[in-house]
Amino acid sequence: MFEQPPFWMYFVGFLLLLGPLVTVHELGHYLVGRWFGVKAEAFSVGFGKEIAGRTDKHGTRWKLSALPLGGYVQFKGDMNPASVPDPNAPAEAGSFQSASLWKRALIVAAGPVTNLVVAIVILAALFSIYGQRVVANPESSTEIGGFSETSVAQASGMEVGDRITAIDGQKVETFDDIVREIALYPGREMTIVAERSGNEMAFDVTAARVTEEDGFGNSHTVGRIGVAPAALEYDFQPVSILRAIPLAAWQCWDMTKMMVTGIKQILFGDRSIKELGGPIKIAKFSGERLSLGLTEFVFFAALISLNLAFINFLPIPALDGGHLAFYAAEAIRRKPVGPQATEWAYRTGIAIVLAFMVVVTVNDVVSLPIFGS
Repeated sequence: MFEQPPFWMYFVGFLLLLGPLVTVHELGHYLVGRWFGVKAEAFSVGFGKEIAGRTDKHGTRWKLSALPLGGYVQFKGDMNPASVPDPNAPAEAGSFQSASLWKRALIVAAGPVTNLVVAIVILAALFSIYGQRVVANPESSTEIGGFSETSVAQASGMEVGDRITAIDGQKVETFDDIVREIALYPGREMTIVAERSGNEMAFDVTAARVTEEDGFGNSHTVGRIGVAPAALEYDFQPVSILRAIPLAAWQCWDMTKMMVTGIKQILFGDRSIKELGGPIKIAKFSGERLSLGLTEFVFFAALISLNLAFINFLPIPALDGGHLAFYAAEAIRRKPVGPQATEWAYRTGIAIVLAFMVVVTVNDVVSLPIFGS
């Protein structure tokens, strides 16, 4: 177990993490808006009461606000910081609503795209510095060298010496592939194909639901079949900058698929909603990663940046994805969605976001040590 970091490290880690990531997200909106001639009336890091700020020569109020849980750019013609269009505002030059549809879509998409680019850049830099970790002995790593005491794989008829070649039709080449195909699906029935004495055999296995803890006591549920590799060794291969970028993009894609799978499992009851976390949990994790060193903290920043991109692309009104959904409807209908439908959609979207914040905050609070978690 790792030593728990001091309280101040949670606070510092949270600010160092969320502050820059929110700022670059909003800068994405702002810079593309400026590029298309749309005036920004306010650029805020945080919500609520202004702590400090200044107004630049373009009339934009740059400010730091009291609640450091996000930020916003309020363009000319917006009714509020959520970028809900003001139906009473004239579509005058320089307003967001006067921009053409494709320009508005690009301005809105620029925020989460910037977060995605930040995640790719961070991961590419880590690949360039440290190289890519690869399994040195792929064939030996997929051979079963032993079983746990409660192995569901052994109970299904698998034996030491079997070499796993596929899981649910997906070819596996290393032990890492096996873990990746199983860990995300606790309780799922799967067909595992293994080679024994030159013959392929299929085994029906239900992944065990196992609760594991990291070095700081944070628990998470994973799928396990209870096998150990005959041998497992790793090498670090140097990676050029040109190769690091597609590698980083591919890793972001893999992590995004994991996020989608996790959300689907929560919606269908395969995972507990308690696994969702909010600002308090982010602060806890950021402090823990910071205590482990700069590399761990920077990698965690890439993960959170990717999460911000993913969440903001969800088609929920009041989020960037919700705006893009309205623009898609406008493109199909060749006219904007009516003001009443827009108002109700945004009200519903804000209610969903607020309900989500309440759920994750409750999860965060009850997971604190004072509640025995």
